[in-house]
Amino acid sequence: MSDVKKCIAELIGTAVLVIFGCGSAVAANTLIGNAGISPVPLALSTLLIAFAFGLVIVAMAYSIGNVSGCHINPAVSFGMLVAGKMSVRDFCLYVVSQVIGAIIGAAILMGMVGGTANGLGQNGFGDNSALGIGMGGAFLVEVVLTFVFVLAIIGVTSKAENGSVAGLVIGLTLTLVHILGIPFTGTSVNPARSLGPALFVGGEALSQVWVFIVAPLVGAALAALVYKFIASED
Repeated sequence: MSDVKKCIAELIGTAVLVIFGCGSAVAANTLIGNAGISPVPLALSTLLIAFAFGLVIVAMAYSIGNVSGCHINPAVSFGMLVAGKMSVRDFCLYVVSQVIGAIIGAAILMGMVGGTANGLGQNGFGDNSALGIGMGGAFLVEVVLTFVFVLAIIGVTSKAENGSVAGLVIGLTLTLVHILGIPFTGTSVNPARSLGPALFVGGEALSQVWVFIVAPLVGAALAALVYKFIASED
């Protein structure tokens, strides 16, 4: 498969992830805010948003997975690089495509919701966290969530016989980490997904976005190193 086709696939997949995943967050939070009610509806919205992100991954995995592998996430690509499953050249091409896709997705989402008054599903900590978690806590949460997510991806894609179910497993794992992470940080585990909305929202979303770029990369690297160790036959 040509590099151009792989890059286009990653761009489209990341854009779709931002539009549908972050879009679901905007829609759910706006509806609950307008209704003026919380605890139970907020818990329900967490599930709805988590499944939206997970289902996007399932849809993209079975549509572009055979083209690019459906990383649509710089942290996943970084994990593959550290695990020795991807070249530095391909990693750079993928990340550029993913970031461009996330920016395009955020721009489309902004057009759909008519601006950024209700946000674009950006990540945050402190006053921008439902649980008020601080910067250090947010960093740790994102490292742990990304570690679990990338570990599952590397594990399920390491055996060819898992090909038919890999997309479903990865999608459900993303749903799982979102269920825990949304109240803490909104759940990133994806630097591109965080950067795209933050660029348009600006303010604290943009000043805090470094956490959601660095922490997922750390979590992905740890997952790759741990998998290489536990899967080795030494």
